[in-house]
Amino acid sequence: MVTIASDPTLYLVLLIAGAFAAAFVIGAVGFADALILNAVWLHIMDPAAAIPLVVACGLMMHVTPLYKLRKTLDFSRLMPFIWGGIVGVPMGVWILGYIEPGIFRSVIGGLLVGYGLWMLLRPHTTVGQVGGRKLDGLVGLGGGVMGGFAGLSGLLPTLWSGIRGWPRNTQRGTYQPFVLVMHGLGIAVFALNGMITERTIYDFLWCLPAVIIGSRLGVQVYPYLNDALFKRIILGLILLSGITLLI
Repeated sequence: MVTIASDPTLYLVLLIAGAFAAAFVIGAVGFADALILNAVWLHIMDPAAAIPLVVACGLMMHVTPLYKLRKTLDFSRLMPFIWGGIVGVPMGVWILGYIEPGIFRSVIGGLLVGYGLWMLLRPHTTVGQVGGRKLDGLVGLGGGVMGGFAGLSGLLPTLWSGIRGWPRNTQRGTYQPFVLVMHGLGIAVFALNGMITERTIYDFLWCLPAVIIGSRLGVQVYPYLNDALFKRIILGLILLSGITLLI
C-alpha cells in the first residue's frame, strides 16, 4: 500500500500539478476538483490520506469562483441538495475507514466512464423535473456520502443537474455551492475523527499558491462558455477522470 511516492521530488510535483489543474478547472466550470485530484493523488497516497487533503484544497478552490460569479449564478435549486448532503457526509466518513484503495478506484472509475460514454452517445437524455425537490434531496444525500468517503460530493449533483436539463448558471449555482458546504462539513468531521494530520497541513500549504493562481485564471474562462460547450467540457472531464482512475 502506497503512502507517499518513493521519490519526494516527484511526489511534490504531482501534488502541486494536481492542485493547479483542479483549481483552474474549478474556476472555469465549477466542477471536477475531487475527480482531478483523486486521479492524480491516489497514485501517490492512500485514500485515507488523500481525501482530507482533497476536501481541504477543494474548499479553497470554490471560494474565489463563487465570490466572483455570485451575481451571475442561480441558487434557487440548491437547498434540497444541502439538507440531504448534511446527513450523508458523516456516513461517508465512516465508510472511508473500511474501503480498499484498489476497489475504490475501480468502482468510481467504472461509474464515471459508464456515465460519460452514455451521455456522449445519448446527449439529449433528460428526466425533466421528475421527483421534484424530494428526489433532489436524495441526490444530495448520495453526494454527501460520496464526499465523506471520496471527496466527490459534487459528482452526483453535477450529473443530476445536467440530466435535469437546467441552464449552466442554474447547474453551477446548484452543484458548486453544494460542494463548498460539503467540503466545509467534511473538514469538520475529518478533524473530529483525527484524520487531519501534520502531513495534511504540510501538503495543503504546498498546494495553496497553486490553488489561488489556478482559481483566478480559470474563472476568467467561464463567461466564454455557452451551454453546449459547458456540457461537453463537463462530460469530457468525467470520462477522462474515470479512465485515469482505471489505469
